[in-house]
Amino acid sequence: MVDNLENLEIAVEGFLAKEPSPTPERIRELIRNFRVIESCAVDDAAAEHLARKFETRHGVTMTIGAMLTDREYEPWLDAQRSKINPYYWERYKKLLGEKGFSGQVMATMDNVTDRILGLLENPLKDGPWDRRGMVVGHVQSGKTANYTGLICKAADAGYRLIVVIAGIHNNLRNQTQLRIDEGFVGRDSARRVSDRERRVIGVGRFDSTRQPWTFTTSVRDFNKLGAEQVGGKLSDLSVPAVFVIKKNGGTLKNLLEWLKEYNARGGGKTVDAPMLVIDDEADNASINIKHGKSEVSRINGQIRDLLSMFERSCYVGYTATPFANIFISPDSDDEMRGEDLFPRNFIVSLDPPTNYFGANRVFLNDAKAVVRHIEDNEDLLSLKHTKDTLVTALPQSLIEAIRTFVVARAIRMARGHENQHSSMLVNASRFTDVQRQIRNEIHGKLESIQASVRVNGALPTVQALKDPEIAELHAAWKKEYSGTGAEWPEVQKRLHEAASPIRAVEVNSRSSGSLNYTDHEKTGLAVIAVGGFSLSRGLTLEGLMVSYFLRNSMMYDTLMQMGRWFGYRPDYDDLCRVWMPEAAEGWYRHIAESIEELREEMRQMEEANATPEEFGLKVRSHPDTLIVTARNKMGSGEQVVVNIGLGNSFVETTVLKREDEALEANRITARRFSEQLASVGLPTSEARAVTGGWFLRDVPVQPILDFILGFQNHPGSMLSDPGPVRRYIEKRRDGELADWDVLFASSSRQDHKPIVDNSLGIQITCQRRRAGGKSNSKTLMITDNQRVASRGVEKTGIDPEKAAQAEELFRNSPDFNPESTNFPDKIYRSVRTRPLLIIHLLSIGEAGDDLSAQLPSVAWSISFPRTDVDEARVEYVVNTTWLRENFRDELDEDEMEGDDE
Repeated sequence: MVDNLENLEIAVEGFLAKEPSPTPERIRELIRNFRVIESCAVDDAAAEHLARKFETRHGVTMTIGAMLTDREYEPWLDAQRSKINPYYWERYKKLLGEKGFSGQVMATMDNVTDRILGLLENPLKDGPWDRRGMVVGHVQSGKTANYTGLICKAADAGYRLIVVIAGIHNNLRNQTQLRIDEGFVGRDSARRVSDRERRVIGVGRFDSTRQPWTFTTSVRDFNKLGAEQVGGKLSDLSVPAVFVIKKNGGTLKNLLEWLKEYNARGGGKTVDAPMLVIDDEADNASINIKHGKSEVSRINGQIRDLLSMFERSCYVGYTATPFANIFISPDSDDEMRGEDLFPRNFIVSLDPPTNYFGANRVFLNDAKAVVRHIEDNEDLLSLKHTKDTLVTALPQSLIEAIRTFVVARAIRMARGHENQHSSMLVNASRFTDVQRQIRNEIHGKLESIQASVRVNGALPTVQALKDPEIAELHAAWKKEYSGTGAEWPEVQKRLHEAASPIRAVEVNSRSSGSLNYTDHEKTGLAVIAVGGFSLSRGLTLEGLMVSYFLRNSMMYDTLMQMGRWFGYRPDYDDLCRVWMPEAAEGWYRHIAESIEELREEMRQMEEANATPEEFGLKVRSHPDTLIVTARNKMGSGEQVVVNIGLGNSFVETTVLKREDEALEANRITARRFSEQLASVGLPTSEARAVTGGWFLRDVPVQPILDFILGFQNHPGSMLSDPGPVRRYIEKRRDGELADWDVLFASSSRQDHKPIVDNSLGIQITCQRRRAGGKSNSKTLMITDNQRVASRGVEKTGIDPEKAAQAEELFRNSPDFNPESTNFPDKIYRSVRTRPLLIIHLLSIGEAGDDLSAQLPSVAWSISFPRTDVDEARVEYVVNTTWLRENFRDELDEDEMEGDDE
């Protein structure tokens, strides 16, 4: 029946691809007609499942993201369009349709790649010229598909040489080459040049008359000897030439030397061909950090040398986060502007399609359905472990994740996904030796599962469940998937078929493990991939369903890149699960919110006709740039100076000093604040009861400043450093920050024996918070969620009509999730007319603890409204000692080594 179902899908898809927005009725009509015409042996249940699959696929939409350009930009594409034969793009568009891209998504991709192409220079224009740009996407959101489309259109327009820089590891470069072979070249580059019967793949199946020339293959990076064997000069080729290379000094050196020796004119100075460079690792942190800034500068210098060899060149860097190091690593604004690869001409933000399974969905919208916390690892595999750690058993949570993967694969097979890839990711150690041991333990557990389902999986349910392993698989199904429509008898029937092909593979720079999905296109690859950094950046795990992430990083770009679980999960997104520590989930949630803030800023800046330089300055001044910069430079031991804008931001004391003297000093500071309010005619006894506590309006600025000055801040709570915060307020004390709202937060819960405090002149039921995982005798991390205040608190004090306006505006934004019942706090800052100070009295303990005799711990939060003051930045000076002591154990061996080939 599988072949019949596949044939039916292909036939119906051919018609649906021609219809922009087919209705559910039209989809079922086509399926019904083809079942009659072809006499397909497809039952009603399978036909209905196919109909729902088409509904999902063709119901997907995609919006065009924001775009910033330099003010000297002159459009050229529309005037040139009649002279362009879209040969390569038309082939690629057919391939996308075959892969199931909806008509609306392809139309938007066509539009977006047109916009990016138009921001390049006309390749037929006389030189010299060069342009620099950046495209900001999302992790696993189709970035490669986008730049493959751009490459096709650039070749159609007349670009003769295309260089794709694809990361620092061989496995990522090889994977990228395979995708370029499929989407642009049309043949298998791994075959010998002399082989006349090269395997036609991808776009080559539609038309192979003008196949581009490849100087790299899916198994070999660029080298001069191989290029010499290919023969010929670039100027002699009648088709475009493409190179896919690693971001590696040796590779770039070889390419530069070969270009000078064989292709340059005028004494080896320039090459007479328009060139496009796609940097798939535009974030400089991707470069081998062992050598620090000098290595970054060296490789960037080689890329600059490559660009300067061509009188006509364009550079487009692709990155998955707005916190790109091209913006935040330079020590000054002037240094940022002067960076060799700074995107001075354009920045484009890509919006993902509506079926993108990304950070917002996983951590902001569906966290309860997707995320599971790891709490049982310390005895077997501590977060802080050494290189010589012996792994003798797996944490129970990892065993549960493995069983969940097996069950999820069985459900997918029942849904007709028999020949599709299925993957599980395990990222639990930064050491390759430990990764190997974890892989071996997983292999042993897999063998046990496979043996049980092979022997007893076909028995009647009652008898099969007597097998302990099958009983555990049933428990995993009941816990995770009993509400997905997959009944246990059908799942059990598929267990042997689902489990038997699964193998555990180690993926790092020292392993021989393979993730060659291309070799398993007909049957699908089923794999549990164990690794660290190699799995973190760029490498795609096809059909990823279950992830086990035992890391606790605070490096923003690393965290987002480690999110291999983001991407597209057609017809199985409800099966996806992620195991991670609660602290990691907290960081991810915080990052997701921060990145969305910057994307929204970019949309607003596009409306204001801002330039790429102005966006770069906006990223540099974002409050979270402080932690990113400090984390990136913590190994140097140097002080970090960062200029931050606090307008439209939320500042909190997320880390507190835990010594008794500091805790008592902060309680005294809070009492003095209460007394000072009374002295200016605002006693706390007159505070108004509101949701979340006691509220005072029109508080003068001086008591606020005195409170912040008296508060003993922990160095780990960098953004709440009293010096910069007070300087920011002082500059605006006579204007927009003259009058304040104050909330004394109080819990409405009475069922957990909290502290009830009367020291501030009002009765406050202290909020319960749990000590975070990195807390110790001197440091109190307030929970693992990087959040002190409760959600919704920033709405406090805002006029209801203005709050409703902010909510309505958000409903019409691309970030709105109609299934969510809550609005993000950030939306209220745009309508806030006064800053809000929140005083927190916290009781610290686990759920169920009697905390009534405990003294409260004081913390604070400030919601700053948007500022109208120019140059609204203040200088933070951060000593990286505390970061180095607490987070120095986060770098993988792969990060420190990289491939040297």
